[in-house]
Amino acid sequence: MINSKPLKENPNLFVFLPIYYLVWSDTLLTNEEVDLLKDLLSKQSWLKENEKTFLLDHLDPSNPPSTDDLKLWLEEIRKVLNKDQATSETLADIGIRLVNLHQDNHTANNVIQVRDNIHAIEERLGLISKESLYQFMPESRKTIMQQRKTQQNFNIDTLAKILDGEHTDIINQVKSVLSDPSFKYIETDSLSEYREKVLQWCQQLAKQGFGAMGYPTAYGGKDDMARYFTVMETLSYHDLSLVIKFGVQFGLFGMSIYFLGTEKHHKKYLHDVGTLQLPGCFAMTETGHGSNVKGIETTATYNHSKRSFIIHTPNSQAQKEYIGNAALHGKMATVFAKLVIDGKDYGVNAFLVPLRDANEKTLPGVTIEDCGRKMGLNGVDNGKIIFNEVEIPHENMLDRFASVTEDGKFHSPITSDNRRFFTMLGTLVGGRIGIPRSGLSATKSGLTIAIRYGDQRKQFGPEGGAEVPILNYRSHQRRLMPLLANAYALHFALQYLTNRFLTRTDDDIQEIEALAAGLKSFATWNTTQSLQECREACGGKGYLSENRIDRLKNDTEIYTTFEGDNTVLMQLVAKSRLSEFKQEFSNMDLFGMLNYLAGQAKTSFSEMNPLIVRKTDEEHLLDPEFHLNAFKYRERHILTSAAKRLKRHIDSGMDSFDAFNVTQHHLIAVGFAYIERIILEQFQLQVEKTEDEGCKRILKKLCQLFALSQIDRNKGWYLENDYMTGAKTKAIRKTLNQLCWDIRQDAVPLVNAFKIPDVLLSAPIAVKG
Repeated sequence: MINSKPLKENPNLFVFLPIYYLVWSDTLLTNEEVDLLKDLLSKQSWLKENEKTFLLDHLDPSNPPSTDDLKLWLEEIRKVLNKDQATSETLADIGIRLVNLHQDNHTANNVIQVRDNIHAIEERLGLISKESLYQFMPESRKTIMQQRKTQQNFNIDTLAKILDGEHTDIINQVKSVLSDPSFKYIETDSLSEYREKVLQWCQQLAKQGFGAMGYPTAYGGKDDMARYFTVMETLSYHDLSLVIKFGVQFGLFGMSIYFLGTEKHHKKYLHDVGTLQLPGCFAMTETGHGSNVKGIETTATYNHSKRSFIIHTPNSQAQKEYIGNAALHGKMATVFAKLVIDGKDYGVNAFLVPLRDANEKTLPGVTIEDCGRKMGLNGVDNGKIIFNEVEIPHENMLDRFASVTEDGKFHSPITSDNRRFFTMLGTLVGGRIGIPRSGLSATKSGLTIAIRYGDQRKQFGPEGGAEVPILNYRSHQRRLMPLLANAYALHFALQYLTNRFLTRTDDDIQEIEALAAGLKSFATWNTTQSLQECREACGGKGYLSENRIDRLKNDTEIYTTFEGDNTVLMQLVAKSRLSEFKQEFSNMDLFGMLNYLAGQAKTSFSEMNPLIVRKTDEEHLLDPEFHLNAFKYRERHILTSAAKRLKRHIDSGMDSFDAFNVTQHHLIAVGFAYIERIILEQFQLQVEKTEDEGCKRILKKLCQLFALSQIDRNKGWYLENDYMTGAKTKAIRKTLNQLCWDIRQDAVPLVNAFKIPDVLLSAPIAVKG
C-alpha cells in the first residue's frame, strides 16, 4: 500500500493509514467496520474514483494485508511520532502529519476537513485515541500499575523480632534442625514408608529435647509450656503429619498424664513419653461421639476384689476411632471412659491402658484397625481401638480430679459432677491453642508462596505495553492482602491466648476455654479460606504438588474439626458469653442498671447520631476508635438480642434445648462478634506498643485493613441496624481497596518477616528473586 502508485500520486491518502493500521492490526475486519469505513470514503468528495477503489480494495476481509505490510505501515506511522509528545492527538492528526511528511506544500484544506469524519469513525469503532497511540509507541506507555513495585519501608529483621517475641532462640533452633537434610520432605505413595519417616523425625526431635519441653525438669523437661507451643508452631512450617504426630505424642498423650495424673504417674511415665521410648495415644473420640465427650460409652468398671478396672467397648459405636499413633506405633493410650462402681455411673474419667507389648504385638483383649488413607496427614497412623474386657491395675487411673479409694469408694475434691468434668477437660485446652497456631503457620507458608509468586509472575498488561505483575491487579490484592492482615492479626491474638492460658487461675479458666474455642474456630476457618485463595491465586502452579499448597490444604482440612468441630465450638463460645451476660445482670443493682442504660444512651448519641452514621472522610474511616466501637457495638447488640430471643422462646414454653436449637445461627454470630473484637483489640494494642516507626506504620495499616475487612464483611448487619448508611459502607469499600493497594508494595517484605526458610517452603515459585 505504502509504495503503491495512488499514494505516490496523491500523498493526501496517507491520512487514512493510521486508522487502516489499527483496524487491521486488531483483528479481521467485520462487515460493520467495513460499512463504516466505506461510508467514510463515500463522503470524501475530494477523492477520485480510482482512489476510492484503491482504498476500498484494502478493506476486503477476504484479502487482509500481510504481516510485512503491517510492519511497513507501522514503521511509516512512527516516523511522525514523538515519544515525548502529548498523547492528546487523534488518528486524523497523525494522518495529516503523514500527509505533510510526504509532500512539500501545506496540507490541502480538503484533507484537513476529513479530520471530523475520521474522528467520528474512531468513536463508532470504539477506538480511544490515547489508547490507539500506544499501539504505535508501546514503549512510551507508563501506567501506574507498571510502575508499582515491591519496596521495603520497614526493617524486616525488626518486624521478625516483634513476631517472635522472646522466643527467637528456640524458633531459630527448630528451623535449623528442620533445615537439616535428614528432614527433607518425602515424596511417596507408600503409607508405611511415610509413617516410618514421620516416626523417625519425631524421634530426632525427641533427642533434641523438643518433645519434653513442657514437662517438669525432674522428668527430663524444661517446664516451659510457652516454648513447647512455640516449637509446635515452628514445626508447622514443615510437614504437618510430623506436627500432628508430635502433638499427639508429647501434647495430648504426655500432657494428659501430666495434667490429669499425679506424681506416681509423672515418675513412671513422663520421661519415657518425652524421649519417645513410650509411644502413646489419646483415645477420647468414639465412632458415635466426637464433640460430645460426656456421651462416650466406653466403660471402666471397678473390680473390688482385684482393685482393678475393666475397660470395655460395649458396642460398635463406642469404639475409639481416628486415634493418632494407634494403627502402628502406640504402646499405651490415655482412654476416656465412664467409671462404673457397683453398677453406678460416675462419669467420664481417664485411664492409662497398655496396647502393645515390647514386640509391638497387640495385647489380649485389644483390637486395633488401621483407618487407612485419609484426605491428608497420611504420615499419621490413625486407628480404631476396641477393648474387650481389658483389665488394668488401680494405679492406672489418672486421679488428679477423681479416684477410687482403697475401700472401693468414689472420691473427688470437686463435688459437682459438671464442674469436675469441665475442670478435667479444661486442663487439656492446650490442644485448642496448638492447632490454631499450627494452622496459622501453614497459612503463613501459603501466603508467602502466593505473594512472592504474585510479585514475580507477569500476566497481561496495557495494550502494546509490558506485562504487569499479577500482584499489581486490584482484584489480586483484594484476594490476598486482607488474608495477610488476618495472619498478622491472628498472630498477636494467639499470643494473647497462649499467655492467658499459661497464667490462668481457677477464676478465669472458663473464659479462657471459650476464648480458645473461638480463636481455634476463627483461625482454622481462616486457614482453610486462605490456602484455597492462595491456590487459586497461583493458578496452575498452585495446583502442582511441587509448590506444596496442595499438601498444606489437604493436611489442614481436618483442623476445622480437630479438637472440636468449629461450629459446635462457636456455640460453646456463645453459651459462655450468655452466662457472663446473665451473671452481669443478676449481680447488677439499681445503680449498675442505670449506668448500663446510660452507657447504651451514650453509644446512641456518640456513634449512631445522623452525622456519625453518614461520616465518610478517610480520617474517620481509618480511626482505630471508630473500628473498635463498631466491633463492640455489634458484639453487644448481637449478644443482647440473642439473650432476649432465648428468653422469649423459653418464656413461651419452649424447652431450653429446643430454644438453643432454634437460635443456633444467632449464637454462632455471638461467637464471631466476640472473637473478632478480641482479635482487633490485641492487634491495636500491639500497634500502640510497637516502638520502631517503620514497623508501627505497616502494622497500623494491616490493623486498619483487618478492621475494615470485617466491617465490610458484616456491612449487611450494620446497615440493617442503622449503624451505618449505604454511603458509608461504600466509602469503607473504597478505603479498603486503597489499603490493599498501599500494602501491596510491602507485601513481600511482610511475608519475608515470617522468616520461613526456603528449604521448608520447598516451593520453586516462592524462591526469592
